[in-house]
Amino acid sequence: MNSNTRGTLEMSAAMVISGTIGWAVVQSAQPIVDLLFWRCIFGAATLLVVCAALGMLRGTLSLRLIGIAALGGAALVLNWVLIFASFSRASISIATAVYNTQPFMLVALGALFCSERLTATKFMWLAVAFGGVLLIAQAQPDARYSGAGYAAGVLMALGAAFFYALAAIITKKLSAAPPHLIALIQLCVGILVFAPFARLSHLPSDPGTWTALVAMGVVYTGLVYVLLYGAIQKLPTHLTAALSFIFPVVAIGIDFLVFGHRLHPMQFVGAAAILIAAAGMNLGWSLPRSKAPLPL
Repeated sequence: MNSNTRGTLEMSAAMVISGTIGWAVVQSAQPIVDLLFWRCIFGAATLLVVCAALGMLRGTLSLRLIGIAALGGAALVLNWVLIFASFSRASISIATAVYNTQPFMLVALGALFCSERLTATKFMWLAVAFGGVLLIAQAQPDARYSGAGYAAGVLMALGAAFFYALAAIITKKLSAAPPHLIALIQLCVGILVFAPFARLSHLPSDPGTWTALVAMGVVYTGLVYVLLYGAIQKLPTHLTAALSFIFPVVAIGIDFLVFGHRLHPMQFVGAAAILIAAAGMNLGWSLPRSKAPLPL
């Protein structure tokens, strides 16, 4: 198996697993803080083993690395809180679609902090995605996702996208550091943030709940990070970006098959607009160039 094929399989597996995380969150029936605390515990334990096995703990750590990674970890923690909370308010499908505005948040932050140039094409895709968010926000949701709760869910998903982009911008400052090690530090930050609020005096008593918590850390965090970073190292950027759209497709499919949630026409159009705009941004689709005028 060549490197490109292996990377494609790793990226596809990571995106399929990630696409089912909304289902896992809802099915766990655990408070968000408890779920995220144990995700960080089991995820950090998994990545600690991986980093030790790959020799990433020897001569790599520095105060600068720890400080910048920890700052990114704080943004990542806020991203997790908001996106997990949005699932029960706006549905997995809608929250995932809105969450995919993150490339535009990243472009805006890149222009603000990294002096990256904004082009007419990027503005066009931003306008398409913004129109999609407006359609979703103004759509009439199902009775179980209605009123102020639905609007709050959409805003939470937008906030999650912003903090994910912020974490990515911060992590960009550590391009020379092993990504698994950065993720390990970020998860350790999550442990410190959630520990004071987790219900450690009321631990789950049934094996099913513990299985869900371990899976959230080992599978949805540790395994996904290993697969994702392994794929990124093997694949060209355009292929990584294309395969990332497996995630929202799987999430919307799971929401329909498991929870029976159907998107209303306006929601469907809005979600499609966001995903098409995100694809255009990630894959570098450009505006069609006008033909030169015919000579008179």
